[in-house]
Amino acid sequence: MNRADKQLITVVLATGGFAERARIGPVMVFIFVWLTIVYCPIATWTWGLNGWGAALGALDFAGGSPVHISSGTASLAIAFYLGKRRGYGTERLSYKPHNTTYVVLGTVFLWFGWFGFNGGSALGANLRAGMACVVTNLAASVGGITWMLWDYRLERKWSVVGFCSGAIAGLVGITPAAGFVGAPAAVAIGFVAGTGCNFATKLKFLFGIDETLDVFASHGIGGMIGSMMTALLAQASVAGFDGTEIDGGWPDHNYVQLGYQLAEICATFAWSFTITSLICWVMHFIPGLRLRATEESEIVGIDDAYLGEFAYDYVGIDPELRLHRIGSGPTMSSGDVLERDGMHEKRHGLAASPEMAASDSETSNEPAVGGGRHDQ
Repeated sequence: MNRADKQLITVVLATGGFAERARIGPVMVFIFVWLTIVYCPIATWTWGLNGWGAALGALDFAGGSPVHISSGTASLAIAFYLGKRRGYGTERLSYKPHNTTYVVLGTVFLWFGWFGFNGGSALGANLRAGMACVVTNLAASVGGITWMLWDYRLERKWSVVGFCSGAIAGLVGITPAAGFVGAPAAVAIGFVAGTGCNFATKLKFLFGIDETLDVFASHGIGGMIGSMMTALLAQASVAGFDGTEIDGGWPDHNYVQLGYQLAEICATFAWSFTITSLICWVMHFIPGLRLRATEESEIVGIDDAYLGEFAYDYVGIDPELRLHRIGSGPTMSSGDVLERDGMHEKRHGLAASPEMAASDSETSNEPAVGGGRHDQ
């Protein structure tokens, strides 16, 4: 069951690269193929009794390579294949969270679930599982605070979204190390992961790609950091809480462990990026399986184009629609729109009707647009 939940969350993370510009049907096919020929081989060589990673001596307690590095790298490969979203780099695509409450709620669910993700990897109710849960909580807390402080240096504001992002980075970083390190090491991993992932969010601008959800920055880079920190901080004594015997990491003078971890990281990155890219391009030339959505679907929105439903059906709110204007007319703020609407209501003694709104739109010299459509 523990391995099944890792499999599911891995492919969901990988599909973050499809955000806002992919067709739903082909993505379903991609999920099956990707799990079969990308995730399963990596999981086998990491955890399998005859896997080369396990035989080499690479340490990965709960999925740094099979889950996080593989999914983050896959998202990067998908972003390279798909190209940028329509309107990327303009004000039409702002990187502002649409619902901060949901960000916090999702982080809470993930944080709680990670106790099962990491603690459950001990495959028993024992001291090692308890320690895995303790270090998981510590790394998430330190990662959240670290990311928030790095963001504060720029905006001089305490960002709850920044804290949530850092908490996820800390959770990712501690994943491969959870069953091998103690509390002080967890603090160090949380700090390094929170810092590294924060700065890694700038990589998409360096590469010139539209990696929409920063899956590579948070999970790919976070998994790599966690894997390397495992070599630097793993202790044979912690692993021995349930009778497991390992050579440990640098605290036990096993310095070659860093080489084993780097071999695992490089192999996972190369396999995931290469095979994911290959899957995308093979599907590209199969009729009906091309992944990229049409420009018309992007304009309408993927929800409406392929599902016929909206997550938020507020596109008809007139003051919001009239903020999206083109042409050389004067720039309007939301306050201007609301003030003008208030004057309209006072003048007529009632709320503006759709007919009145249409009349206003016709008399205005500024053509209004909403959702990419131009009013004629």
